[in-house]
Amino acid sequence: MFSLRRTIVVLLCLVSPSLSQISVLKPAFGVNGMVSSSDSIATAVGVRIMKEGGNAVDAAVAAGFVLAVTYPQAGNLGGGGYYMIHLANGKDYAIDARETAPAAASRNMYIDSTGSVDDAEELVGGLSVGVPGNVDGLILAERKFGKLSLRKVMEPAIALAKKGFRVNERLASDFKHAFDLFKKFPSTMKYFSKNDTTFRVGDLVVQKDLAKVLRKIAAQGRDGFYGGQIPELIAKEDQATGGVITAKDVEDYHAVVREPISVTYHGCQVLSMPPSSSGGVCLAEILNILEHFDLAKYGYGASQSLHYELEAMRRAFADRDKYLGDVDFVNVPLKRLLSKAYADSLASKIDPFSATPSIDIYPDLIHPMKEGTHTTHYSVIDREGNAVSVTTTLNSYFGSMVVVDGAGFFLNNEMDDFSAKPGTPNQFGAIGATANSIMAGKRMLSSMTPTIVLKDGHPYLVLGSPGGTKIINAVLQVLLNVIDYHMPLAEAEMVGRVHMQWVPDKVFYEPGALVYDVKENLASRGYTLEEVQQIGEVQAILVTPKGFEGVADPRGAGDAQGY
Repeated sequence: MFSLRRTIVVLLCLVSPSLSQISVLKPAFGVNGMVSSSDSIATAVGVRIMKEGGNAVDAAVAAGFVLAVTYPQAGNLGGGGYYMIHLANGKDYAIDARETAPAAASRNMYIDSTGSVDDAEELVGGLSVGVPGNVDGLILAERKFGKLSLRKVMEPAIALAKKGFRVNERLASDFKHAFDLFKKFPSTMKYFSKNDTTFRVGDLVVQKDLAKVLRKIAAQGRDGFYGGQIPELIAKEDQATGGVITAKDVEDYHAVVREPISVTYHGCQVLSMPPSSSGGVCLAEILNILEHFDLAKYGYGASQSLHYELEAMRRAFADRDKYLGDVDFVNVPLKRLLSKAYADSLASKIDPFSATPSIDIYPDLIHPMKEGTHTTHYSVIDREGNAVSVTTTLNSYFGSMVVVDGAGFFLNNEMDDFSAKPGTPNQFGAIGATANSIMAGKRMLSSMTPTIVLKDGHPYLVLGSPGGTKIINAVLQVLLNVIDYHMPLAEAEMVGRVHMQWVPDKVFYEPGALVYDVKENLASRGYTLEEVQQIGEVQAILVTPKGFEGVADPRGAGDAQGY
């Protein structure tokens, strides 16, 4: 079991470009619209849709379906996602399209005869799969807030699936790393291998079955995926690979429109996702705490500003693991967690010089860590002031590694995001209490943090990131870099990041994020430091008096385009 989880972790921690190798990052610029995503094809399609009369929601939905074709690592029909939407009329919406546990799921379904969590079943194969929700989220967003027809916005994705696209270096590398796991499933090899070998750079990937599924969705809307043959195909493949999803589970799935998390910070209004995501709550709690400290006075990367940032992160993540879960199943104390008074009490307990040992916060939940990462994010804005921030995922790269025969798309492995055994960490090191335990029909907790920052009621910053639990702090730091440290967006994206998530009691930092004397200072305060290759991959758009600036994080291979 340990070797399998290590395999997954190695797969998820693929090497990305060192920040020290990046010379100058030039933002994209536009006055009519902007898209920043993890994939250049999806970005270009989003811009094209706006040029053809669509709004930011149309562009986001079009890009989302394209990512299901060209970015199979995380773009998906078989996973879930979150949609943060600000409309030009001033109204804000959050769409929760997170996957759900199948009806046959139970709290102890991953506990083996020794009382331990069975990693093999929780991460790879049919039993790791949650009921897919992303397609319903895309359709719901388009139906409620788009201007164009679903058929129109899906045309580019259908064409790409039917005619094919060329494999780029990043996808080729990801295919290579996952190939041994692909071999476990005949359907996966059928669709994502070439003569029983891995696809290479420049190979054409044609997905005719996926094109058929996309055409059904374009023609029939929700019924094209959640009715007819597709639920049967999903259930058949899932059960054949050890899972328990039924066609009825798929047919009964519905995305939910929720009220966004909203917090004020230094004159801005920050909007982000409510539970079932933990992202908005944690981001809001951290910002509420940090309002008590003058970060700008100390400066970016200074020991004192980092100390306050890390201690705020520590406390928000502790609350994440203790209290947060699906609000349709558990009573989450949102009002208290988001209150300024609660932040006052937390801030007052931060020693100005010394780190607080994590065990002193919630000692009953302390456990060792396991680590991994991957989702995808895209941000969109149009000239009318509509803004969309979307984070979507299969959980691990290529999810469960299972592809639905007859449909050609990967299924997620999101069941790992539940607390399979409360107090025991998942692949991202998140542990969780009973609030995030497995229950039939329940949404598993997420760290996805699609965020829109408003200034004077209008979009100012649109951003989000992949990266497991590191998502929250990646988004936080770009936000702080812009608002507190007054960095241009390109610099705010490029500079090094740190990450503290309460458990383990460590500070993770990117190469170059901490200069020598800061490392020494933080160590003397009681922090344990560990270098990691990458923290997040933020796709962001900044609204300036001259127009829109878009930046695709240089840690990835994404692209920003405006017009």
